[in-house]
Amino acid sequence: MRPLAPRALAERHAAAVPRYTSYPTAPHFTGAIGPRQAAAWMSALSDGTEISLYVHIPFCRALCWYCGCTTAVANGRGPISAFLASLDSEMGHAASLLPTSCRVSHLHWGGGSPNILSPSEIRNLAARTYDLFRVADGAEFAVEIDPRFMDAERANAFADAGVNRVSLGVQDFDPKVQAAINRHQSYAQTAHVVALLCEAGIQALNIDLVYGLPGQTAASVAATVDKVLALDPDRVAVFGYAHLPDKIRHQRLIDSAMLAGPGDRLGQANRIARKLVAAGYVRVGLDHFAKPNDPLATGTARRNFQGYTTDRSDTLIGFGASAISRFAQGYAQNAAHLLDYQARVEAHGLGTARGVAMSDEDRLRGHVIERLMCDLSFSASDLRRRFGAAALALIAEASDIVEADQDGLVEPTSDGFRITERGRPFVRTICACFDAYLGEETAQFANGA
Repeated sequence: MRPLAPRALAERHAAAVPRYTSYPTAPHFTGAIGPRQAAAWMSALSDGTEISLYVHIPFCRALCWYCGCTTAVANGRGPISAFLASLDSEMGHAASLLPTSCRVSHLHWGGGSPNILSPSEIRNLAARTYDLFRVADGAEFAVEIDPRFMDAERANAFADAGVNRVSLGVQDFDPKVQAAINRHQSYAQTAHVVALLCEAGIQALNIDLVYGLPGQTAASVAATVDKVLALDPDRVAVFGYAHLPDKIRHQRLIDSAMLAGPGDRLGQANRIARKLVAAGYVRVGLDHFAKPNDPLATGTARRNFQGYTTDRSDTLIGFGASAISRFAQGYAQNAAHLLDYQARVEAHGLGTARGVAMSDEDRLRGHVIERLMCDLSFSASDLRRRFGAAALALIAEASDIVEADQDGLVEPTSDGFRITERGRPFVRTICACFDAYLGEETAQFANGA
């Protein structure tokens, strides 16, 4: 049988599936998990547990029409100050529940735009974090930044706070694409911010790109990559735009007629990948690229709500509206609406609104999905060692998937299952084959390519 061309492959396999930053995925979170359960999970951590902290800053200066993050345009400084007071209370309550010997190995501020904070707010939030938690020497401290609203004072404040890695949102440098998504950001403006960060002493640089945006073509995304390469980032993340206007109201401002179909989206993603690999970057998982000496390329990649990471901790504690925590027992997510979050923190100490407790099967399937998302493979012997006889049924499922594959997307190995390079763009679709919950929810997802 003649293999399908890439465009036909995309049409066949670009299903609407989760991004698999957790398993079970967020649509399966329920109100059965609340602040009492989250507090119990924090209190149950063992002495010396290594943890990670995530802080979600749910504000931006301007609304980008493509964005699916939990954020709002701040109307003055009042809402930000009120939020920071609730955040301080939540962090303090969580710290009182944790064993004092817990050690923080990774910090991440996301949003929204953390650089909406003033320089003094940046320094104060970091100082409060160091006061409440034992942050390990050499811990990675990463922050997401909108280059359109960045200055030297904030760059210096982040450096003073201990930030050592920054992710800059670029998305696309084509002015026509920027106009279509309400995000005007020049290359010169972005390069200026990179210089400010370097002058402040922050050397590790990530850049985020998006394909599948209105008006993009394979040629236009290639031109953007050329400009990105001139900025010399350590890592590049390349996300596929998720157009969900029924769920995300401001995406209705985007002209859907300007969006590429699955075949053209795959062409854009492949063009970006080829250029980055040709420039010497190592491809990590589905959509991340790192320099050969970067820890993401040289170590074991993990996957969490920030995407691909070197964070090795199994415990992630999230603070702020919509932030998600991960424990051995399950996931706990804070209320997304700002006023609801603040009310929950005032009433209970934590902002938890929903979550899910994990079963042993969830842990097995979650491990397999994470390894496929990161390594494109899993080891059958490793599964048996970790999960015992429970792994046998899943290994049999993998064999069935290989048997049913008509397009060369997967193959058996001497010790397990592997996604081929031909199958890499469809890794989420393949992972969905191992998702026991898929089909039970009514949530909308982005296409898998």
